[in-house]
Amino acid sequence: MKRGILALAVSGTVLALATGCGSSNSSSTETTTVTVGGRTSTITSSKTTTSGSKTGGLQANTTPKYGTPPAGAPVQSGPVQIAYRNIAIDPDVLKVKVGSTIKWTNYDPVEHNVTSKGGPSKFASKNFGEGGTFEFKVTKAGLIHYECTIHPTTMNGTIEVVN
Repeated sequence: MKRGILALAVSGTVLALATGCGSSNSSSTETTTVTVGGRTSTITSSKTTTSGSKTGGLQANTTPKYGTPPAGAPVQSGPVQIAYRNIAIDPDVLKVKVGSTIKWTNYDPVEHNVTSKGGPSKFASKNFGEGGTFEFKVTKAGLIHYECTIHPTTMNGTIEVVN
């Protein structure tokens, strides 16, 4: 839900930036930052106006912003479930014990995947559709950032693996 609000807010910003008009020669760059549920997205718009005409384009910042589990977050062990639902991850940050098996399940009607982006463990799934799953057993302590490479801006997470 929060990510849907973010998408709506970003869409509204894109529309507002795209509908502006100008009548003189000028160049400008506008940056809009939207934060929803602890996730921040940045949109940069560059606009050049010449004699009343406008050119330019919007570029969304697609660099994932990885969260961090709170210091007091509970440590899970054994099988740990992560849901892909509404183009979002739940939970997107968690702590687990070494030896736990993480299982991602896709509840969306579109394909997703899971790819590690750093840390002591490397993994990458193939794309999997609705009802599909991917499992990975963590064997080393450390911080693992991961994302769905199809939707990296809204679908990224962090797993802190502890002894």
